[in-house]
Amino acid sequence: MAPALPKLQAMDVTSLRAVLADLRPLLLPSRFEKAQQGSAQAIQLGLRSLSGMHWLELSWQAEAPRLHAIAPPQRQGEGSTLAQQLQHGLRGLALVALGQSGWERVVELAFARRPGDPVERTLVLELMGRHSNLLLLDGSRTVTSLARQVRPQQSRLRPIGTGDAYQSPPPLQGESPSSGEPQALWQRRLSLQPQQTLRQALLSGYQGISPALVEQLGDHTMAATVVGQLDGGQWLQLHRQWLQWLEAVEQERFGFARHGDGYRCWQPAAAPASPPGALNAAIAGYYNAMVTQRRHHSLQQQGLQRLARLLQREQSQLAEQQSLLAAGEQADDLQRQADQLLCQAHRDPAAATAAQKLYQRARRLRRSRAVIRERIALHEQRLRWLEASLTYVEQADDLASLEPLLSDLAAVLDGPRRAQPQPPARRRGRQGAAASREQAEPKPLELRSPAGVRLLVGRNHRQNAWISLRQARRGDLWFHAQECPGSHVVLKASEAPHGEADCAAAADLAAYFSRGRGNGRVPVVMVPTEALQRIPGAPAGTVRHSGGTVLWGQPAAALALLDSLPTLPGESGP
Repeated sequence: MAPALPKLQAMDVTSLRAVLADLRPLLLPSRFEKAQQGSAQAIQLGLRSLSGMHWLELSWQAEAPRLHAIAPPQRQGEGSTLAQQLQHGLRGLALVALGQSGWERVVELAFARRPGDPVERTLVLELMGRHSNLLLLDGSRTVTSLARQVRPQQSRLRPIGTGDAYQSPPPLQGESPSSGEPQALWQRRLSLQPQQTLRQALLSGYQGISPALVEQLGDHTMAATVVGQLDGGQWLQLHRQWLQWLEAVEQERFGFARHGDGYRCWQPAAAPASPPGALNAAIAGYYNAMVTQRRHHSLQQQGLQRLARLLQREQSQLAEQQSLLAAGEQADDLQRQADQLLCQAHRDPAAATAAQKLYQRARRLRRSRAVIRERIALHEQRLRWLEASLTYVEQADDLASLEPLLSDLAAVLDGPRRAQPQPPARRRGRQGAAASREQAEPKPLELRSPAGVRLLVGRNHRQNAWISLRQARRGDLWFHAQECPGSHVVLKASEAPHGEADCAAAADLAAYFSRGRGNGRVPVVMVPTEALQRIPGAPAGTVRHSGGTVLWGQPAAALALLDSLPTLPGESGP
């Protein structure tokens, strides 16, 4: 069972204020240069200031709406409608203000011809969970483009679309936090409903409070405690933390620190100032890792579910063919029955007719057995391929290994699709053609054995075929878990002398990257690569061999190898 994903912390008002305070010295003023759509729910803006080029990501993703600086991204999504509208609307303008009012999670990026001129465009990012949105307003604050239309049937309170006058979100409920509020009044306000937990009382009583902030003010136990059960010492400790948080926000005493599975952006006490942009970089790293982890988990579950359905269907079809073959084995019985009818001392015409029918059925069954056996062999071959695919998807522990695997599986499972018209190819030099071929080549995991010999590990079918059939040379050794789906491992013994320790390391890797990973020892077949044969008509990565030596691989030993052995330059571990 896959471990539960850590909870993703939403960007609250405190972290939003911290991000803006960190950005203002870098971006005000700055010239807009580029807009591109990094994903379906995020826009990336390129802004040039005196200190250089800076990039912002503005996301209205329901699970993690956010605004922060990012490292220079790859060129992508320039042709999206929203990116083109922003490119056209903000061309030639400068970012002159980054505004956020009160305890609202709404940010306004104001653009003008130059600082001091009237604002001509305003980019509004609303970070409100599933109601998050991104809107571009003109000088009269009319919506000229937006990320998502809100129709009347979706929201009777605040429908919004292109051409509408912009309306601010409904006012927040609860009191505005204030450091001047006496403790007695603050405590009495939170105790209006003594049966509520502290978390519920803070969230409903005051604006700008998030579940993450409640945990930062107290702890998980205190947050879940019923308000009526808090003693005087706990109230005093909580109020002290409350004041420290408010003072940090008012004085813009911000800094990034991990807090449980999430993070905290306010400093309870004076701390050394961090360099401009450091807080944004840390927040960007947090969300990039968390969003990537969730995308990986989602794609992995989709792939596993699809493969499980295909396995079930293939097993059902195999069982059906096996039942037909079992029925075909009755041909001999039918022929014996026909013989008995014809060998009777007193035969009648009806018996002869019945015998002829039995002979015909026996002949048909015999003819069908060869076809059915071929079908069974194909179903068994496909089952092995699907089981290996299931293993690869289960063991793909990052997007870099999962996405090409799912792409290859889709190409096989969905069949050839209609070719899309391509623009005329331009002439390219040798370097460009070589770079294109290199980009298309599979990238298997590459390690060094204890003696320094190259070890190649295929993490999908295409990589298996690449290292076992195309890249293998006479003298190389091939390893695979015996009668168990898993990766191909090739020891490049043709390149350097090798010993038993190198073969043991390859066997351990083959055991680790197989369905038998959870076992203490796994039988692994070692075969010279020149003895491998591709099976005609079989999917990529399917090979057969005869003979071979059986070694015992230890998956736990492979894990130690992956942690200690150096990867080749430019490669990364699994």
